[in-house]
Amino acid sequence: MSTSAASTQMDSTAENAELTVIVISYNTKDLTLACLKTLYDNTHKTRFHTVVLDNASTDGSVEAIAENFPQVELIASKDNHGFAKGNNIVAAEATTKWLLLLNPDTEVHANAVDNLLEFAKANPQAGITGGRTVFPDGSLNALSCLNRITPWSAFCSTTGLTAVFRNTPIFNTENMGGWQRDTVRQVDIVVGCFLMIPRALWDELGGFDLKFFMYGEEADLCLRAGKLGYRPMVTPDAQIMHIVGASSAKVARKVAMVAKGRTTLIRDHWSPALVPLGVALMWLWGGLRVAAASILALSGRPKFKEDREKWRDIWSRRKEWLAGY
Repeated sequence: MSTSAASTQMDSTAENAELTVIVISYNTKDLTLACLKTLYDNTHKTRFHTVVLDNASTDGSVEAIAENFPQVELIASKDNHGFAKGNNIVAAEATTKWLLLLNPDTEVHANAVDNLLEFAKANPQAGITGGRTVFPDGSLNALSCLNRITPWSAFCSTTGLTAVFRNTPIFNTENMGGWQRDTVRQVDIVVGCFLMIPRALWDELGGFDLKFFMYGEEADLCLRAGKLGYRPMVTPDAQIMHIVGASSAKVARKVAMVAKGRTTLIRDHWSPALVPLGVALMWLWGGLRVAAASILALSGRPKFKEDREKWRDIWSRRKEWLAGY
């Protein structure tokens, strides 16, 4: 693999691998090293080749990966391409039949990659497959898969019904509230922290839409696959640990970026007649939260003051996230 502004180190097994594991890192040195260690320690049946594209980290990630994992193909980019473009760069040069997107802030549990590949092969109608994610303490991290944003789910999110009734599928339809991710199930979206896809389908879809810098690109990919007749699936037999948002240090910036991704999905995947409603709900979502945070901050409690500043920051960016990508 070659790329301008990059240095590369080739895994000797790349030519006979059936799976390319793609890791996009950015200032997550210790987490990335743990991710790679568990990947190699807990994958036994699959012939895989790992490519790490580092998005111009300044924490010594490149040097540490090169020293500890010489078998990894390492691309040290001089620019931060973001998640979508980073994956597209690597996938464009992959020659394996299968691709696995794996976040650097994950740890692979026993046989997770082996089981996921076996599951994907057994369910070609899914197109895109994923597994189950947990937090470091072993509790469920529900953000391994999602259902699409609908007018109802957007209304529930905006009004707070989703937060109040988080464990009910009626008011928390996107996160399928109450489901422990302990059964095989069809879903609308497999989250990109642990996403497997045939390279042929990836190529047919054109990879990630590069207008997404981060957040929402995997939802868009899965929804476009759905339009081709595929229905993504997840299996509980492929489990990883995932620390959400390890490369997004500032909470307000992350929330604003997620909001921007959501608005983009509404604009791109809702019927034109419903888009104004979706954008209005996004505006109301931000407005209600900055108002509530401002009222609570009147109590003088430091936590509420911090929340007020966070939501004021997010609200100040509303023109950007309401426009979408």
